[in-house]
Amino acid sequence: METALRQTPEKRQVFFLTILLLWGEAGSETIRYSMPEETESGYLVANLEKDLRLRVGELATRGAQIHYKGNKELLQLDTETGNLLLKEKLDREELCGVTEPCLLHFQLILENPVQFFQTDLQLTDINDHSPEFPHREMLLKIPENVQPGTVFPLKAAQDSDIGNNAVQNYTVSSNLHFHVVTLSRADGRKYPELVLDRALDREEQPELTLTLTAVDGGSPPRSGTTTVRIEVLDINDNAPQFVQSLYEVQVPENSPVDALVLTVSAMDLDAGIHGNVVYSLFQGGGASQPFVIDGVTGEIRLSKQLDFEVTNHYNIEIAATDGGGLSGKCTVAVQVLDVNDNAPELTIRKLTSPIPENSLETVVAVFSVSDPDSGDNGRVVCSIQNDLPFLLKPTFKNYYTLVTEGPLDRESRAEYNITITVTDLGTPRLTAQHTITVQVSDVNDNAPAFTQTSYTLFVQENNSPALHIGTISATDSDSGSNAHITYSLLPTHDPQLALSSLISINADNGQLFALRALDYEALQTFEFRVGATDQGLPELSSQALVRVLVLDANDNAPFVLYPLQNASAPYTELLPRAAEPGYLVTKVVAVDHDSGQNAWLSFQLLKATEPGLFTVWAHNGEVRTSRLLTERDAPKHRLLLLVKDNGDPPRSASVTLHVLVVDGFSQPYLPLPEVARDSVQDEDKLTLYLVIALASVSSLFLLSVLLFVGVRLCRRARASSLGGCSVPEGHFPGHLVDFSGEGTLSQSYQYEVCLREGSGTGEFNFLKPMIPNLLLQDAGIETKESPHYRDSFVFS
Repeated sequence: METALRQTPEKRQVFFLTILLLWGEAGSETIRYSMPEETESGYLVANLEKDLRLRVGELATRGAQIHYKGNKELLQLDTETGNLLLKEKLDREELCGVTEPCLLHFQLILENPVQFFQTDLQLTDINDHSPEFPHREMLLKIPENVQPGTVFPLKAAQDSDIGNNAVQNYTVSSNLHFHVVTLSRADGRKYPELVLDRALDREEQPELTLTLTAVDGGSPPRSGTTTVRIEVLDINDNAPQFVQSLYEVQVPENSPVDALVLTVSAMDLDAGIHGNVVYSLFQGGGASQPFVIDGVTGEIRLSKQLDFEVTNHYNIEIAATDGGGLSGKCTVAVQVLDVNDNAPELTIRKLTSPIPENSLETVVAVFSVSDPDSGDNGRVVCSIQNDLPFLLKPTFKNYYTLVTEGPLDRESRAEYNITITVTDLGTPRLTAQHTITVQVSDVNDNAPAFTQTSYTLFVQENNSPALHIGTISATDSDSGSNAHITYSLLPTHDPQLALSSLISINADNGQLFALRALDYEALQTFEFRVGATDQGLPELSSQALVRVLVLDANDNAPFVLYPLQNASAPYTELLPRAAEPGYLVTKVVAVDHDSGQNAWLSFQLLKATEPGLFTVWAHNGEVRTSRLLTERDAPKHRLLLLVKDNGDPPRSASVTLHVLVVDGFSQPYLPLPEVARDSVQDEDKLTLYLVIALASVSSLFLLSVLLFVGVRLCRRARASSLGGCSVPEGHFPGHLVDFSGEGTLSQSYQYEVCLREGSGTGEFNFLKPMIPNLLLQDAGIETKESPHYRDSFVFS
């Protein structure tokens, strides 16, 4: 063998037999190369870049891989040069046995895009095996009365080579009695038969020794020899005969050792020792057979386990030999039946992880499946779980790709454990599983979401600057920088609201701060919008409304509208001496710029010249008499009132009132001096008393006239079926009450006055007090003027 290899020129022995024989779904090609077996490792088989018409370096950039079943690395691909090299010596007999042609199937896998090429390497046989006989010596017992021309079968030599390199001819050493003929079986194998040329004579030569030579057809030819020893027997004229010359039987490959395969039977018409038949395995299909035969009963049993995937058919030759040395033969054809004893195999070729969640029909994995069984036992079905967004697609022969069915959502599921199940169609079905883990990478497909669509924050007025008033919060379902949120204040559409001087926000955590002190009386509420933006690409954002309510603090004391305390002259109220208890002297009017309970006002009398004479209603500020006046009561009174709000702590303001007691509204108005000037000269007191008396008499006279006129008018009105009372319009005497702003009540209230009929005391009813317009305008309060308050009264 080595000599033959040395004589072979060291040149590339590659035959580019077939290109583009098969185009599969992945755009595949089938390329076949040929080379002799036993070639040294490192041998250049082919240059795939040239044969596949690929660009230089494309095999490397597309991650080319060569795969052979069982993951045996028989060939090596240099992706840089494109050379396909032999990695180790290949023995055709070991790889293919008697199969011809001997084809090794390789797959070339390219990525980006995924592409498959089928590559077949045919190993041609070289004459590296010599014929070998199963035994060094064969014994033939031939009766002496055998006629010339009788044929004696001989055991054939075995040669692992095939074709012309197998056994082609048999020869026998030179002798006078026999020659050998070479015959062919149905499968093409040669076997020898010994033919008697001349009758034997036991007395002349009881034993012969011949050399049988088997020669193959190689160049140079190889040969093997064995010794044929012939014993000449006494007469035995009947050879054993089998019941049938060919037996056919089917045996499952999973049959146990020592299982009965078949029982053969042969008969011999001779009697005695010449009629006793002994069975033996005469000729088999290989050097080693998994069968034994019982020489007496003819039962053929298994000597070792069968394997359909190794050998699926056996031809056994059985010899039946009688005691006289005559023999007959038959053939037993054993068909090995395949059983589903091999589970499918799955091999991952490529795995991509992680994959972006927005990927469409992305190839996740490439894998191949195989099953060495045959028929339905070797057909496989691939599947994955039904609840996964992935699909299995067949691509090239037994290759599959796992692709995404549609876009994925990392926020719903960030990892998939995909179990690929491969099941054959045999009985029982065998299954193989392989689990791969696919990670889903995040893309920025979720905008930040606020925990609330709007926020309401409460801030006490007069707060300290940089006060934390609240926190807004947003979440983002994405991960990493896509979920990192930055908060900001959005521009406001209100030009009067200087938001940047009022509020600031922490961009990292959404905390809101008041930049300066807020004043409830100036700004009670305001709104603005905040934004939350992630750091993905592109950036996504959302908005939320923030409403800030300023809470009132009791920071304003009550303000007295009436009577004004900053006037140059003190206010003086007139009180008739005949006033009944509960007589309304005046009403203190005050406001508070605060709100709520901070603006609820209460009135309290702190100090009075005559304790017990006056009372103040706590809720409306009305000052009334609590009893009748007496002669001993002082004519001048000074009242100190406290106006207090309901805040915490409460704030207050004081009011000073001057009250002058008169005997009637006819008494001239005498402006009171300051309280400090209570000492009058004795000579002035007398003049004052005279003036008061004169004014009182004049007032009583005028009042009597008015009463008389009023009574007459009322009676006349009743006679005319009219209700109520009236007096002609006219000016009331200006020295008593002047509604134009100079009378005794001009700076406090105006009243509608009606003198009721039958009133013996001449009392006044004060109705609907009204604050003068000028005073109310100073306080910022709108008023409407009543036509009845100008120079007229309505009497009833």
